[in-house]
Amino acid sequence: MTSLEAHTQNEDSGPGGYAAARLLLLHEKERSGPPRRAALARLTDDWLAALFAAAAPPRGTALVAVGGYGRAELSPRSDLDLLLLHDGTADKAAVAALADRIWYPVWDLGLALDHSVRTPAEARTTAGEDLKVQLGLLDARHIAGDAGLVAALRTTVLADWRNQAPKRLPELDALCRERADRMGELQFLLEPDLKEARGGLRDAQVLRAVAASWLADAPREGLDGARRRLLDARDALHLATGRATDRLALQEQDAVARELGLLDADTLLREVYEAARIISYATDVTWREVNRVLKARSARPRLRTLLGGGRTGGRTGGQKPPVERTPLAEGVVEMDGEVVLALSAKPDRDPVLPLRAAAAAAQSGLPISLHAVRRLAAATRPLPVPWPAEAREELVTLLGAGESTVPVWEALEAEGLVTRLLPDWERVRCRPQRNPVHTWTVDRHLVETAVRAASLTRRVGRPDLLLVAALLHDIGKGWPGDHSVAGETIARDLATRIGFDRTDTATIATAVRHHLLLVETATRRDLDDPATVQAVADAVGTLGTLELLHALTEADALATGPAAWSSWRASLVADLVKRVAGVLAGEPLPDPEAAAPSAEQERLAIEALRTGEPVLTLRTEPVVAEPEEPEPVGVELLIALPDRPGVLPAVAGVLALHRLTVRAADLRAVALPTGIGAGTVLVLDWRVAAEYGSLPEAARLRADLVRALDGSLDIPARLAEREAAYPRRRGLTAPPPRVTVAASHSRLATVIEVRAQDAPGLLHRIGRALEGAEVRVRSAHVSTLGANAVDTLYVTRPDGSLLPDEEAIDLARTLEAALR
Repeated sequence: MTSLEAHTQNEDSGPGGYAAARLLLLHEKERSGPPRRAALARLTDDWLAALFAAAAPPRGTALVAVGGYGRAELSPRSDLDLLLLHDGTADKAAVAALADRIWYPVWDLGLALDHSVRTPAEARTTAGEDLKVQLGLLDARHIAGDAGLVAALRTTVLADWRNQAPKRLPELDALCRERADRMGELQFLLEPDLKEARGGLRDAQVLRAVAASWLADAPREGLDGARRRLLDARDALHLATGRATDRLALQEQDAVARELGLLDADTLLREVYEAARIISYATDVTWREVNRVLKARSARPRLRTLLGGGRTGGRTGGQKPPVERTPLAEGVVEMDGEVVLALSAKPDRDPVLPLRAAAAAAQSGLPISLHAVRRLAAATRPLPVPWPAEAREELVTLLGAGESTVPVWEALEAEGLVTRLLPDWERVRCRPQRNPVHTWTVDRHLVETAVRAASLTRRVGRPDLLLVAALLHDIGKGWPGDHSVAGETIARDLATRIGFDRTDTATIATAVRHHLLLVETATRRDLDDPATVQAVADAVGTLGTLELLHALTEADALATGPAAWSSWRASLVADLVKRVAGVLAGEPLPDPEAAAPSAEQERLAIEALRTGEPVLTLRTEPVVAEPEEPEPVGVELLIALPDRPGVLPAVAGVLALHRLTVRAADLRAVALPTGIGAGTVLVLDWRVAAEYGSLPEAARLRADLVRALDGSLDIPARLAEREAAYPRRRGLTAPPPRVTVAASHSRLATVIEVRAQDAPGLLHRIGRALEGAEVRVRSAHVSTLGANAVDTLYVTRPDGSLLPDEEAIDLARTLEAALR
């Protein structure tokens, strides 16, 4: 006898006894998962049955568990879904009194209760009107009272469901799609809802309901295990938080992982994602089969009419029409809207058949049938290494199909074919990405990048190398250290395995190693510095590789998420590519020191020297975007003023007050011999964009800049007031800022890189710290992804010389301390 059983035998059936036994059960470490859920359901059954009996129920009444409780799947904080069923013969007041004797003790314990009181006829009527009620009744289970009444209801509800399935299943499908659009896909969310997101517990329940209709059945392999893992995760979430929640929030994930005995939060998410992927795939296959069956049923009466008779008429004699098979590739045909294997196919003798079938399916925009994939997984021999040319070509064809690649790839992955073809795929499968900028897990991001690259293949001379590099560019994220460095080695091995020659393999490996080079350089480095362009040219090596990297950079960013790519980033990358291409073609790099100021800069500088005050102008930059999606790159803000201390923090602070986001800043001293008298003017060329709303007027910016420079505008105080009045919502505590001296061959300046949480006034604070350190800022380049800012500063001593190593390190430490 367990301690729980002994406890419940010695306690009465009142709320106190049940509450104590429930608490004891939930803290039994040796019993968890399905046994604990079943034990909690039995314990609750016994308590409710005792309440029912103590209330002296009238004849023809019964207490019924429905929904999750009906399935005996009670999590620690689950609702109790109860139906008080009566045959209509008892006095209404007596039935109401019976309900009160059951509901109130449940409420007194603080348990959530979803309750109803109905006759069987009322239950059937409500189920016919409300699909959710009907789904709950499919899991109806007797707790106490008239068992025959409950059995009759179950039989009737199940018969209704099967009879009405052709009408109700499309309605259920639409509800599921609407919920998926609203809640997202569980297998890709950083904070997923374990129940309502697509691939969650709600979809697992729907699959049970579809199976009960007898129209279609879900693929069973792995489904029960996936459902159990999600239920276990929800149990642990309830215990860790003490709340009835299904949302696996970031701050709860470590505690939930510990409750489940897992290594860490990433291990937890991988298990959750894997379970969701199994349920999502089963959902896709099941609804496809439902739609096929319903379509076939609706076509039969029309077909009989066309063939000239009813059940006995016509020359067909009731025979089924022949199934049409359309050849797609060797051993692959289309049948009934799916890709299946031809009758002559021999998977055990044709190792290329899985890739050929997948490529044919993707190119045709058709799903590959579950039976075909499973037959391929069971019977196909492994490909020889290196792969034959046909296999490599079929892989490239599959990757080049665009959007239709995704469902075909998922089908291969569900049956283990992807990891058989590419063994290193296992390390990135279902791997979460903690950066909220990323939309997908690592493996899905790789496939999405290939999908995006498929639309860019006309821009490169070797589309096959682009598609394979896109598929492998983040393959190193399953290994410790820099994923680009690890990925280069893995990509080299996989490219050799796939059958590329030595030159092509080296190109793919270089693309993987440097897939972040263009965007990071373009957004964080001074492109007017010859050392910046030369370093990229040295890393890339050839014009063909540069072309490949340019397309891969765009595909990678587009597959990351909406925050990772914009017309502004595209213009910067295109500018860098143009400069690097010139170097690789043998063109000399211009000397930035010899570059004269533009006519507009010179005009503003003369005016600033003449008046002794700041002058500025705002100019919208040209559109750099697709014609159907016009998007201005940003606004150029030119400021000229006599050289003086405090200019950078003053300008940055004024821009922050006016809610202007700084993208880049170039600062240069211009010596002007004029008729008014020689002098030095500081010219600042800023690229800015409004956070929201319209741009401020230039006159307002100038007035506030004058006040900031003369000290009458307290920028830190104003920014603090705004933060207090409109505090930003914060999630987890951000990591501390990090300031480093970046590796650079620049002869113009020392490069300092600041990584910090993005916040209004960040560049203002950086500028104040640099002014205090008595260094001169030559240029600043701001890059923001999500909540993270990476600001790169080109600084010199006041005389324009580079900082010695020790001074640069001290400056970085000083700046980091100031930002903390």
